[in-house]
Parts: sequence; C-alpha cells; structure tokens
Amino acid sequence: MGEKLLCLSNGHGEDAIAVRILQPLQQHSQAPELAALPLVGEGRAYQQLPEVPIVGPVKAMPSGGFVYMDGRELWRDVRGGLLGLTWAQWRVVRKWGKQGGKILAVGDIVPLLLAWLSGAPYCFVGTAKSEYYLRDEIGPLQRRSWFEKLESWSGCVYLPWERALMRSKRCQAVFPRDGLTTERLQEMGIRAYNLGNPMMDGLQAKPVVPEGEQGRPLTILLLPGSRVPEAHRNWEQLLRAVDGVQRSQIDRPLTVLAAIAPGLDLDPFVRALDAYGWQATTKEVSGVNDDQAQRFSFNQGLLALSQNAFADCLRQADLAIALAGTATEQFVGLGKPAIAFPGEGPQYTAAFAEAQGRLLGQSLIRVAGPEQVAGIVQRLLQDPDWHQLIAENGRRRLGLPGAGERIAKDVLQLLFGVE
Repeated sequence: MGEKLLCLSNGHGEDAIAVRILQPLQQHSQAPELAALPLVGEGRAYQQLPEVPIVGPVKAMPSGGFVYMDGRELWRDVRGGLLGLTWAQWRVVRKWGKQGGKILAVGDIVPLLLAWLSGAPYCFVGTAKSEYYLRDEIGPLQRRSWFEKLESWSGCVYLPWERALMRSKRCQAVFPRDGLTTERLQEMGIRAYNLGNPMMDGLQAKPVVPEGEQGRPLTILLLPGSRVPEAHRNWEQLLRAVDGVQRSQIDRPLTVLAAIAPGLDLDPFVRALDAYGWQATTKEVSGVNDDQAQRFSFNQGLLALSQNAFADCLRQADLAIALAGTATEQFVGLGKPAIAFPGEGPQYTAAFAEAQGRLLGQSLIRVAGPEQVAGIVQRLLQDPDWHQLIAENGRRRLGLPGAGERIAKDVLQLLFGVE
C-alpha cells in the first residue's frame, strides 16, 4: 500500500513491547512497510522480527540505559558518544517524516519528542509513567517530603510539556499502561485509549492448585535484574533470602526458579550457589522447558538456573523475590505476590523500590533486607485472603493479555485508515 511506519523505542523493555505490537501489525493483509529505530542499546529484541530493518545507528551506552538514575551515568554516556548518536538518530527520524512515513513511539518523552519533531503523524505507547505513582482508586497517595509532593505538582504523572506533545493534532492516539492513567489523560483532553499493557502478552498463569495439596513444593522465583555487575550483587542477596526461607520451611519441599537474563555469564551465579551449599544435580525441575537450564539441590530444595524459559518461570512460581524492573511487574500482573528489598543499585535502589511499590501497590511487599523475607513467606502461606487481594490488584494494574494486538489494530485504523 506504499505506507511506512517507523517504530521508535528507548530501552530493552520498550523494545520488547514494541515487538509485541509490530508482530500482529506484520500479519495484517494491509500492513504498512515497517522499520525500527531503538534509541537506547542495540535493540536485540527486534531480532525476533528479522524482516523489520533497523534503519539508523544504534550503540550500547555505558549506563545501559539508566541515565536518569544518576548524573554520573549521564556524563559517562555523553563521553561515550550519546550526543552524536542522538543527533544521527534525529536526522533519520526527520528524513522519515519528510518522506511521508508515520511513527509509533514506545517509551517515554524521548521517543515522543522525536515523533513530534519529525513532522509526521504518530501514536504513543506510554510505558514509563503511571498515575499509580501518585494515586490509587481511592485517592492521592500520602507523600511526605517536599520532593515527593513536587512530583504531583501538575495534577498528573505526565508533565505539561509531555501532555502538550500528546495533544498535538498529529498525535492520533496515546496508549497508557493502565486504566487509571488513561482516565486522567482523558480528563485532560487527550485522546487516550485503555487497551492494556503489551508486557503481559504471552504470559498466562498456571491453574491455581486446590488447597490442601500439602505435598506440592513451594515454588519461588528469583529475579536479580539484567544489568552487570548489579545482577551479581543482587543474586548474593537473593540467595541469603532463600537460605532463610529454607530454614523456616522444614515441612515442605522448596523449588527455586532463577530467571537470568540472556547474554549474562552464568559462572558468577554458579559460584555463588556453590558458596551457599547448592550442588549440581540431574534431578528434573518440573514445568521449566529449558534443556540448557543448570540444576542444583540443597537439603529438600531444587533450583533451576534458566536463561531460556522466562515465561515458564513466571507461570510456575507461587511467589517471587524480585530485585528487577519490568520482570517484577510482569510477575505481579499474573496476580502473584513479589517480595523486594533495596539493592545497591544503580537501578534497584531504595528509591526505585519505593517508586515500584507505589506502582504495584500491595502486590509488591517491601522489606528492609533478605533476613525479613522468610517471615513474609510464612504469612503469605497462612493468609488466603491476602493472596486474593494481591491477585485482584495485580491483574487490575497490569491489564489483560492481548494488548499488543489491540494496539496494532488501532494504529492501523488511526494512522492508515485500515479497518
């Protein structure tokens, strides 16, 4: 049909969300010609779509994309060529707009601003911000410090200049990450649509096991994050937490699933397991379809270290001990509890955990450190009503699966007039 769509995304999680929208777009008989430009990192998620070309320069930056966390990280990126890279990417986007192409921006203000500057019609998928950071269904959250109060000064989690970009006549639609945010933007005159969160696509919870099945192992998921060396430091803390759970769970076998990001070297993780007494085993860990998973045992416990069965790990686990960003949200979206405590950063700090707690509500149970995890696990196992509240909260905040397909359908209709 001669139409073209460029997808801008800025981060690994955003790239993955973009892929979930582009996949159903591709399959439509009147699909436009698709291209992608990952603004942060190398855009490895787009490798799932080999027929969608990356049309501009990409480069892995020293910060790994966490420039907002720390001014020093931003300075490292600037020294690493950030300004030159951004200028080159901007020229690609501007040329795309001049040639009559259209844009799908996925992420935060950076792809949104580039979409606006392109002069082209665009849609925006807002992945980074949620009204849940400021309020819940009952009303505004209690904020203590002057900085916390400053966050809500404009009456919305999206700031006035962000809302101005969304109100542009060329912005055909905004797809926020949850219903609460959609309602607030609609109140402010923005064409926002609540179609769900694509990060939940392809994930479905396993059936709930009937109560009274005492012999079933308790299955705990460990999420150490995806950034080195932070993930290695987090892993040590997670193993301390598991050690405490094992000591308190004398009457029930324990299965531990560790979802390690693809591309990370497993050797440091294995060495830490050895230090905590875990020994390599050939015993099967049920429900994890990963032939390359490394398996370990300790007392009654089994542990699987997997880099290729992320969705299986999320589905099988009863609860998570999580020091991660997007992966924690996905787990909570399945209606399950996650326990967290501050790591050393640069991502999973006390401030990050506090903000994530506002985003996820009671589904994220924050404790001071790994020593407090066992007590929370015991409480969760003894309180089915708490479990039910957590399940309802998580599904409400993250939405139902299938959002990628719903957004793709609206993008086709609003940008290209295709029903």
